[in-house]
Amino acid sequence: MPLLPRLLVGCLLVLVGVALVAVAVLGARGRLPRNRWAGVRTRATLASDGAFTLAQRVAAAPLGAAGAVAVVGGGVVLASPGAAALVVLAVTVVALLGLTGLGGMLGDRAAARVRPAPPPAACAGVCAGCELVAGCGDGTRSEPAVTDSGATPAP
Repeated sequence: MPLLPRLLVGCLLVLVGVALVAVAVLGARGRLPRNRWAGVRTRATLASDGAFTLAQRVAAAPLGAAGAVAVVGGGVVLASPGAAALVVLAVTVVALLGLTGLGGMLGDRAAARVRPAPPPAACAGVCAGCELVAGCGDGTRSEPAVTDSGATPAP
């Protein structure tokens, strides 16, 4: 393999590997915030903060392994000339894609099992005008309030 392509591919693999290791460490520690750029990003993982955090923790081991493979493979590609660099490059890319895909699949499955919190009730039994909203009361009816003039307001 010629020197310039070997340098470019080797450096790219090392950079991708370092980025994957960083995402894996942050995900394992629960410090990776929900975002649209880094980590396992599927419909299930982006549904809530809890689902995203769980998915990143589950996917951290395969993503970290993929990053380590990329760093080592990139270093070997940089150091070895000839056909050995091509063989290492092929093995590294296959392992990188396989481990990253495995991490994404495991993270997505874990996030899909997280149940979303039920939405809060519309009024939770405390309303200013419970007569106007059906089902918005605790079932008891209080006496109408008396105004300053001593008259009872019309319903």
